[in-house]
Amino acid sequence: MAAGSFEGHYVWHPAADDRELARACTDVRAGRYLGAHNVLEETRGDYELRAHRSLVLASEAADSDLAERWMAEEPGPEAALLGARVAMIRALRMADAGDARADALLRIAQAACVRAARLLPQDPTPWVAQLALARIDGPRDPAPRGLLTAPPGPWQMFAHVLRLDPWHREAHHRFLACFFTRHGGSASARWDVASFLSHRAPATSALRLLPLVALVEDYDPNVLLADHTWQQPQWAATVLGIYHNWFPQVAGYRFTPVLDLAYLAHALFMAKREFEAREVLTAMGPYASRMPWSAFGDPGEQLTRARKSCGLPTPAPA
Repeated sequence: MAAGSFEGHYVWHPAADDRELARACTDVRAGRYLGAHNVLEETRGDYELRAHRSLVLASEAADSDLAERWMAEEPGPEAALLGARVAMIRALRMADAGDARADALLRIAQAACVRAARLLPQDPTPWVAQLALARIDGPRDPAPRGLLTAPPGPWQMFAHVLRLDPWHREAHHRFLACFFTRHGGSASARWDVASFLSHRAPATSALRLLPLVALVEDYDPNVLLADHTWQQPQWAATVLGIYHNWFPQVAGYRFTPVLDLAYLAHALFMAKREFEAREVLTAMGPYASRMPWSAFGDPGEQLTRARKSCGLPTPAPA
């Protein structure tokens, strides 16, 4: 992985330093799908990358008819996957907006996921899309043993994804999101699931960051000393454990894992570990993600604040 040096501005696009994906996104915005086909077909043996690329491409295609046109003109596993991801994004948007069309779009998305799964049964990505949809109106299976709160949720669907790919990053994040308070869950269930999922993963896995995601989700600026939470001994130990065990693995990544690095950098900054945060922010290069910074204010301002605190260059004022 070589993120590149910071040259005075942030790059917010989720393609980051995946140049092929960035070019395919440009094609999608222009109404062309050949680039999307090529970058997705290449990932049939790399499901982490397939999930990431399909999600980024779908975010570019969701406001156009490209996915439908591709499926009509040249149907295949890649066209079906993009169609499922686009339908997923549309359904989630409508559900989050409380739109009356959400139920119809949910059914369309579920059908698109089933179609994509049939075309490439070993690919977990369509099932991950179904997990994302499960927070709208998903199954509530009994929880397995080992969870204090035993929260019901789409456990069987999640188990199916794990049989295809035991440490699938997005699957774990989508599953955890089913227990967020804003999606009908509870704080106790969210912490229980985040702890359960992270502790079953290897110490070197990015899944160890799941409690940091839950911590940001739980953040309430109106709570007294809320910003000091990350400085508590148990959280400082958790964050430093991720820094020492997972962060060294990032150098071997094919592309910069911007979002995971952002959560780690933010947690280190909040824990007053500026030396370690500086290393993580430097590894991100110019690439930036809106989360977790946007939970605390304007994401650009929050990221700039962290970089200044760590003695790193920041963008010039507009």
